[in-house]
Amino acid sequence: MSAILVVLNQIEPLRKAVAALDRSTDRERLEILVVDLGSEDGSAQIDAEFPATVMLRLPHNFGATKAMNIGTRTAKGDLMFYLSPDVEVPADTVAKLADKLEQDSDAAAVCPLIVDGSGKPVSRVYTLPKAQSFKGEMPAVGIDLEQDSVNVEYPGREAIMVRKQFVKGMNYFDERFGEYWADADLAMQIRRGLKKIRLYPSIGAVKHVVKHTDAVPEALKGLAAADRAGGAASFIGKYYGFMPGLGFRIGAIFKALAHFDLKQFLALVSGAKIDGSQDG
Repeated sequence: MSAILVVLNQIEPLRKAVAALDRSTDRERLEILVVDLGSEDGSAQIDAEFPATVMLRLPHNFGATKAMNIGTRTAKGDLMFYLSPDVEVPADTVAKLADKLEQDSDAAAVCPLIVDGSGKPVSRVYTLPKAQSFKGEMPAVGIDLEQDSVNVEYPGREAIMVRKQFVKGMNYFDERFGEYWADADLAMQIRRGLKKIRLYPSIGAVKHVVKHTDAVPEALKGLAAADRAGGAASFIGKYYGFMPGLGFRIGAIFKALAHFDLKQFLALVSGAKIDGSQDG
């Protein structure tokens, strides 16, 4: 098993997340990899505090998609546990998820129920977008907490365990995406492969509300908005055809113009995304 955390200037939540992983049941079976995107707050030195952690230091913010690919290709485990730095797992969570996934041939991925510090469920799962109705935001759907497991279409990437063989089989994450949408692409690939993503309400993880955990610095907000909209256009184009994807991108360009967001407009027109080139 390999836990992969992608981080940018998130030292305090990262410290808690890695410490929790370090206390995991069957710790000797768990590899912890942190992929740092050029942090300046000490996140890139977390291995000094946790020597058993594998630290992958990238010189720039190459975006989450490239970072997850680098982490996945480096990882030694058969199961990849992608975890947000602001999510802390109890000691038995990783082992329980691994047991569920290894025993379920119909599932390509499993995830825990994420709760806040008071125990209130905060997991968000979504339906995958349809070209005809997609407006850029996906509505969350409810989770039946009384079930042993719940089949979900798109749980995001805050805490999800995936078979590495499946990620390799889809030729890793599609680097047409920058910071956003690689997780939706994974979910769509799982659905197209006639496999399941199962969420287990009895297996938990805790999401901490921490200020300044946005992986996108203020200077890159315009590019980040373009990355999100452009990624949505790429997703629509990939699964529903060139013209629907182009139509979505043109709509996003006009929306940026209407809001006088020149940075986002230029980034959308040029196809720019968060991939490291913005730091050059």
